[in-house]
Amino acid sequence: MGGGMAARLLECGWRVQACDLVADKVQALVRQGARAAASPAEAADGAQALVVCVVDAAQSREVLFGPQGAAAALGAGRAVLLCPTIAPEDTQGLASALEERGLAPIDAPMSGGPARARDGSMSLMVACAEPVFQANRELLETLSGRLFRIGTRVGDGARTKLVNNLLAGINLAGAAEALALAERLGLDAARTLAVIEQSSGQSWIGSDRMHRAIAGDYAPRAHVTLLQKDIGLALQAAREAGFPGCLGPVAHEVFNRSVAAGDAGLDDAALLRLFRGDT
Repeated sequence: MGGGMAARLLECGWRVQACDLVADKVQALVRQGARAAASPAEAADGAQALVVCVVDAAQSREVLFGPQGAAAALGAGRAVLLCPTIAPEDTQGLASALEERGLAPIDAPMSGGPARARDGSMSLMVACAEPVFQANRELLETLSGRLFRIGTRVGDGARTKLVNNLLAGINLAGAAEALALAERLGLDAARTLAVIEQSSGQSWIGSDRMHRAIAGDYAPRAHVTLLQKDIGLALQAAREAGFPGCLGPVAHEVFNRSVAAGDAGLDDAALLRLFRGDT
């Protein structure tokens, strides 16, 4: 999604300095007009804002505060968009460390996948101080056609994203189970999915993933391990809040089984393989 966001900014006339562990991803952006940066610090040098788009809290800390971290290279008052799906307490910890350095954190987890990041239609769930929001509104609106102002308490964006991803995981596990059942009953999976998409069982993630799964396309857009991680974080937040949910743990176990079956590196559409017994 980070590559999609960078390409979107370039298309809209923004100057982008790109840094990634995978050199080919950076070169793809260079061909679109970006400048390659050898480190997070170099990417942050002279930037109006830094967009952190990595997998987890540990990577976020490395990008911001590691030996070549971006935080030290940013000018005072510059914004840092924290886009990964991480625990609210991690978001708050990162935000506090940024504020101590005179920077402006924006809790801004994203949703929608690479294609929607590229065309600017993805969702951003934003929590930050109001002056910071207003100062960076043009950037946020360029990145997201679905910009949700969650509030001013940093961490509430992360909480909202965990609630969303918990439901996404439940919906995806349910869609995969339902289509596997349809096939076991002798139904055509594609026709059944077409019915579901116009009926009460429809979900965006079910439609998006199951079309790929039916076609046998498990090339990773979102690895199985991502929603596995996110559901785990949501369940951790639920425990800390004293919330006794029942569907979340079941969905998490489905993702755990998929990983154990060897599908960790596949797209999470691979849950259909699990229910088919193909793994």
